[in-house]
Amino acid sequence: MKYNLLLVCFLLVSISVTAQDQIVENIIKEANENSQLEQLGHELMDVVGPRLVGTPQMGNAHDWAVEKYESWGISAEKQQWGTWKGWERGITHVDLIEPRVQSLQARQLAWSPSTKKKGVTAEVVLLPEASDSLDFVNKLSLVKGKIVLASIYQATGRPDENWEEWATEESFQKMKDERDEQEEAWREKIEKTGHNNKSLHLALEEAGAVGIVTSYWSRGFGANKIFGAYTKNIPTIDMNLEDYGLVYRLAEYGDKPELRIVAESEDLGEVPTFNTIARIEGTEKPEEYIILSAHFDSWDGGTGATDNGTGTMVMMETMRILKKLYPNPKRTIIAGHWGSEEQGLNGSRAFVKDNPGIVNNVQALFNQDNGTGRVARINGQGFLHSYDYLGRWMEPVPDEIKYDIETTFPGTPSGGGSDHSSFVAAGAPGFMLSSLSWNYWNYTWHTNLDTYDKIVFDDVRSNVILTAIMTYMASEDPETTSREKSVLPVSRRTGEQMTWPEPRDATRRGGLD
Repeated sequence: MKYNLLLVCFLLVSISVTAQDQIVENIIKEANENSQLEQLGHELMDVVGPRLVGTPQMGNAHDWAVEKYESWGISAEKQQWGTWKGWERGITHVDLIEPRVQSLQARQLAWSPSTKKKGVTAEVVLLPEASDSLDFVNKLSLVKGKIVLASIYQATGRPDENWEEWATEESFQKMKDERDEQEEAWREKIEKTGHNNKSLHLALEEAGAVGIVTSYWSRGFGANKIFGAYTKNIPTIDMNLEDYGLVYRLAEYGDKPELRIVAESEDLGEVPTFNTIARIEGTEKPEEYIILSAHFDSWDGGTGATDNGTGTMVMMETMRILKKLYPNPKRTIIAGHWGSEEQGLNGSRAFVKDNPGIVNNVQALFNQDNGTGRVARINGQGFLHSYDYLGRWMEPVPDEIKYDIETTFPGTPSGGGSDHSSFVAAGAPGFMLSSLSWNYWNYTWHTNLDTYDKIVFDDVRSNVILTAIMTYMASEDPETTSREKSVLPVSRRTGEQMTWPEPRDATRRGGLD
C-alpha cells in the first residue's frame, strides 16, 4: 500500500511538472510566433500618440486600452483617481524671419499658453546680464516686446563619444574644459538674477516679453529633453540645439534676429485623470494578486515609445498570452496602467492608497519602465527571502533570456523612480524589470526622439516571455510570498542606516494652482 501511495504521488508530481513545462513552452511559442507587439506599438504610438496627463490623447489611450483588453476577453476599466490641468497641443511652427528666412525645429512645451492664429513676430534677445538681482530687475525692461533666449548656448552639438572617437586627446580635453567653464558662467548668470527657472520665466513674462525660447540638449545628436512650460500667457517653446545655436549667435553678434512663432494650444480647464485596470480573475486564491505594472502616460516631445510605450506593450501582450493559454489562473492577475507617473508616480500612489485590500495581498508586482532593451537587472527590493521565490519563478525561463540578468538579493527598497516604488513603500513585493540602456538616457528618455522607430521588438518580445513565465509561476506557487524585510545597510551617501520608504499619497489635483 505504501508503495502504491508513493507511485501515485510520483505520477501526480510528474503530471504537474509536464503540464507546467507545456504551458511554459506554449508561452514561448505564442510570444515568438503570434506576437501582437508591432500592432500594439503602431496603435499606441502612431495613432494614439503621446500621452501627457490632462490631454485628450491620454483619455484616448485609456479608451483604447479598455477596448483592446475587451477584444481579448479580458475585463478592464478606467478608474479615476484625481483631476489635472487639461490642455491640448496644436500646431507649432517657428521661422527665422531676419536676417534671412529659415524654418526651425522647435515645439511648444507642455501646457504652454497659445499664440493667436497669426502667431507672434518679434526680435530675439539674450537673457540680460546683471551684477545682482537688483540690477536684473532694472534691466528687465530690455525684454519688453521681445522673444527671450533663456537657455545656455551649446558650443558643440556632438556627443562626447563622437569627440572621443575622432578628436585628438588634447582637443577633446580642451572642449570639455571650455564646456565646464561655460556651464559655470551660466550658473552664475542665473544666480545673479535671483531666480530659479520657473520664477525667471514668470519674471520675463511680467516684464513684457512676448515669448520664451529654451533648449534643453540631451547630449545626443538631435535630442532635446521636453518638459513643461511655466508661463501663464505667453508661449514657451523648446528649440533643437542646432537652430537655437544659430539664433543665439545672431543675437550675440548684434544681427537682430527676428522669429515668428505659431504655437497653437487649448486650455481645457480641470479634467479627470485615470488608471486603466485589467483583470484575469483567479480561481483558487482570487484574493491574492500578481500585478503587471507600467505607467501609461508620457511627456509629449515624441510619442512616448520607450517611456513607457514598451513597458505598456509588455504588460498588455503578457495579459493577452496568459488569457489565451492560462485563462484560469490560481491567483488574480491585474494589469495596472498608471496615469501621471511622470509628475510623481501619482496614478500608482493613488491606487495603493485607495486599494489596501489588494496591496496587502500582492503575491508579486512586476514593473517595467526604462526603455526598449532586454531585462538586465532585478533587485530584491530589500525583501529578505526574495531570492527564494524569484529564483523559483525564473527557473523555467529560457537560458538565453535569464542568464544575462544580473540579480541583487535582498537588495534595497526603491524610494522612487518608477511605480513599483509605490507598492514597495507599502510593504508589497514589487520588482523593477530593469532594461539594457540602448542609449536611453541621452536619446529617448523624455526627448523629441522617443518614437516608434526606437523600439527594439526582439528585446521587447524577450521581456514578454520573461514576464509571462514569471507571472504564471507566481500564480501557481503553492506558497504565499514572504514580506519579511531585511536589515538595511548604511547609506554610502549619508553614512546613516537606511530606512524603509514611507507610503505617499498622490497629487490628486495637478497643475491647477
